[in-house]
Parts: sequence; C-alpha cells; structure tokens
Amino acid sequence: MRLVTYEDTGSPGHSRGAILTHDSAGGAVLLDLARGFAWLESRRSADHPTGASIGEIEAKYGRGVLGFVENESVARPAADAIVLALQNGELPDGIASPAAGKQLLAPIPRPPSMRDGYAFRQHVETARKNRGLEMIPEFDLFPVFYFTNHQAVIGGGDLRVRDGHLDRLDFELEAAIVVGRAGRDLSAGNADSHVFGLMIMNDWSARALQMEEMKLSLGPAKGKDFATGLGPWLVTKDELEKQIVHTPRGDVYHLGMRAFVNDKQLSTGNVKDMNWTFAEIMARASYGVTLHPGDVIGSGTVGTGCLLELNGSKITDNQWLKPGDKVALEIDGLGRIENTVVRAEP
Repeated sequence: MRLVTYEDTGSPGHSRGAILTHDSAGGAVLLDLARGFAWLESRRSADHPTGASIGEIEAKYGRGVLGFVENESVARPAADAIVLALQNGELPDGIASPAAGKQLLAPIPRPPSMRDGYAFRQHVETARKNRGLEMIPEFDLFPVFYFTNHQAVIGGGDLRVRDGHLDRLDFELEAAIVVGRAGRDLSAGNADSHVFGLMIMNDWSARALQMEEMKLSLGPAKGKDFATGLGPWLVTKDELEKQIVHTPRGDVYHLGMRAFVNDKQLSTGNVKDMNWTFAEIMARASYGVTLHPGDVIGSGTVGTGCLLELNGSKITDNQWLKPGDKVALEIDGLGRIENTVVRAEP
C-alpha cells in the first residue's frame, strides 16, 4: 500500500492523508483516509448511519498518515476494505479523486523524530579519500547516526534556501524507513518487525556551513537543518517483499537508486549495498531508548549519491546546486521525488 499526504485545496494550509491506488480504468486515484474511514464506520455500525464524527474517526484511526502508522492494527484492515470497495464499485462519491494535479507533501510532514545513518561504505570511504583521509576503522564497529530537524521536512516542489545554503548546496540520495511499532533495546534479529515501510530521503546539505561547523566536532547543525526531503509515498513493507532478502543481520532491500540534476543522471546505486542494515541501525538507535511509531531513520548517502563525492572523484567538475536547478531522486518501488532550488528572501 502507498500512503500519501496531499494539499487540501478546499482548505489552504491544511493537508489530508490518502491511499494512492488505481481505479478500474487504471487511473491513479487518491482515497481520502478520513472520508473513507467515516464511510466504513457508517456501513459497519448502526450507531453511525450517517458517518462517524471527525473526533471519533481520529480517536480510532488516528489523523493522516502518521495516525495511520500509529494505529496500524485497525487502520490497515480498514484501508484494505476501502480499496476493495473501490475495486468492486461500492465507494460513494467524495472518497476517491484523481491523483493528477494534486500537490503531494511529505508522507509524514512532521515525524516524531528523524535520524540519519551512515551505512554505505563506498560513500564514506570515497568522501574521506577525497579529503586526503584514511578510512576510519570505527565505521566497521557500530552503525552511527545523527538527529536532524524533524520540523523542516519537505516533499516535492520548491526547495527554498537562503544565500548561505547556496554556498556549495548539495543533494544526498538515501532511503528511509518509518518505525511502525514502538520498540526499545531491539536486536538485528527482531528490529525488522518494527518497520512500517520505506520512502525516499533527500538529505539536503549546505556544505560550506557543514564543513565550518564540524571543525568543532559537533553535528552538521545549520548545514543540514534547513530541509530534508521525504516522499513521494510511504510504501508499506509488504509491498516490497519480493525485493527483500532476509538475513541474520536484518532485511536487505534490492532497490535501484538514481539521482538526476536538470534531467542528467549523476548517481546510481542500490539500497542492498548498505554495509549496515536498517535492523542494525535500529538496534543501535534503540539501545536504552524507545523508538516510536512514525520515527524516520535514513540510510545515509549511497555511493555516488551526492555532489561532494562526485566532485571529489572528478565525475563532476566543481558542480553545486544553484537557483533554478531541478533535482530528482528515484528508488525502485518508492517512486520519484522532484525539487527545484529557489532562493528565498529573508
């Protein structure tokens, strides 16, 4: 199942959660979650012949995509019933609408928390080599991550940045998982059962700010906190089962990855090349700490997945993003997210 959050054109500034699927004619449609759940309640219960109230729906199924994740045990069976009703021609008007023309936001616009890993050896090794540094041996000892700004998430569309961000502005091609069930002190053997689904992550990076700050041996901070791209869909894990190989270290996802700048492909990789699995990252992250439904955890950048690495390897010639540039990231099964760089006024 693919879950999206879209702009509610009837209420500017508001968003709605939906299921992205296809109608009997093969056209892409959005099934509004709140309206679909209300209809389902009215069909199932004599207490709600005209549909449950918004408060009752949110109390049972949650609000939007985050609420769906938090209440998966009741929301997923209900969502499956709504999709089946569409296929059988039983849905009333007002629940399904054409997906074309809808502005998709990040599937979870404000995650409870957001961590980003460092799981691809090729990226780490090449980036260090380009700076004249040996590969750091600690990379093989444990998976590392940092917390990034969960209040600065964007979907597709404009990436609005200030002049300081435009000093060596970069994209980073990553995958991300969303936690589905709370868990603490997880192991690589059981962490995958806590994964709800996957989506694309773009860890936007202002390299000049990042390099200045990290001389002080703290995290990227202002080099990263202005935006992280997520989307275009949140894909439930069951939909990717054919691309998953189960291993003692955790699930390995065989999903091709590509990045384009102004329609020119610059990056190629695969999620399966993560040297630390998502399960291992989750085990590390949950040591003495509870992971909560809706938490986002990124993979880190795939090899060749950013301009910092490409420039250092002479694949590109001191290329950085500038206003008007269009960046598109693709991952097999997870879709394509596109952004245009826009200079923002104070």
